[in-house]
Amino acid sequence: MPGSVQNAAPLTVMPSSLSRSFAHDRSYPVVESEYRNGESQRSVQAANSRKRWRLAKRLTSTQLTSLRDFYDARKGPTEPFYFYDPYETNPKFSTDPTGQAIAGRYTVRFTSEWNQSVDLGRADVNIELIELA
Repeated sequence: MPGSVQNAAPLTVMPSSLSRSFAHDRSYPVVESEYRNGESQRSVQAANSRKRWRLAKRLTSTQLTSLRDFYDARKGPTEPFYFYDPYETNPKFSTDPTGQAIAGRYTVRFTSEWNQSVDLGRADVNIELIELA
């Protein structure tokens, strides 16, 4: 069918490391029409929310290299991968490097460019992920 788009098919899982900062947002896509008399009309575009994660990580040089290689292999925000939300896994804060466990697993992609700063012995990296349908 012309115009059909295939669902994202991730082949790998984001490397696990602790986050210095972890934020999880949800948004519901809405179409809004505003009229001249000040009234507005809204309708929901999707039944489910779209999730977004913002992570700040303080990494050793080995962890930084691993994460940067992962980012480059996905071509930045181009390719999808699995991400485990640590608050939704079973047991909590666990990950499955094979991607087989379903609890807390989301298909995501990077939304931000690579951003890092280096201190003594550690590097700070900020990452933003967005859920794909």
